Amino acid sequence: MMQRILGLDVGNKTIGVAVNDPLGLTAQGVTVIRRSHLAADLAKLQEIIDRYQASEVAIGLPLHMSGSKGPQVLVAEEIGQALQERGISVFYVDERLTSVAAERVLITGDVRRQKRQQVVDMIAAQLILEVHLARRQSSH
Repeated sequence: MMQRILGLDVGNKTIGVAVNDPLGLTAQGVTVIRRSHLAADLAKLQEIIDRYQASEVAIGLPLHMSGSKGPQVLVAEEIGQALQERGISVFYVDERLTSVAAERVLITGDVRRQKRQQVVDMIAAQLILEVHLARRQSSH
C-alpha cells in the first residue's frame, strides 16, 4: 500500500485537487476548492489531507513556455510553503501544458463548456499528480 499523495492545480480563484489510488497507479480528481483567503484555503486543504491521510503534495508550477516564473508561480509557491510549514512534503511539477491538456480531454469527451469550467482545474490536478507519480516510479 502506497502513501496517498495529493495533486494541486493552484489558481487565483480555485484549487483543483486530485489524489492517487492506494496502490499509487492512478490519480483521480477529488474536488475544486473556491479560494477565499490563505487561512481558509489551507483549512480546506488540511481537511482533504486528513481525509486521505496524505503525506505528500505535488503542486503544479505554471511556468512560462520559456521556463521563467510568472506571477502565478508565486501563488502556487505560497500554498506550497504554507503546507511545508505544516510538515507536509511538497514537490513541484512543471504544469505548463496541463490545463490545455485537461481542456482537450474534456472537449474530446464532449463535455459542455459550462461543465468544463467547473472541472478543468480538477482534471489539471489529476494530470499534475500523474506526472509526479510517473517521475517517482522512474526514479525507483
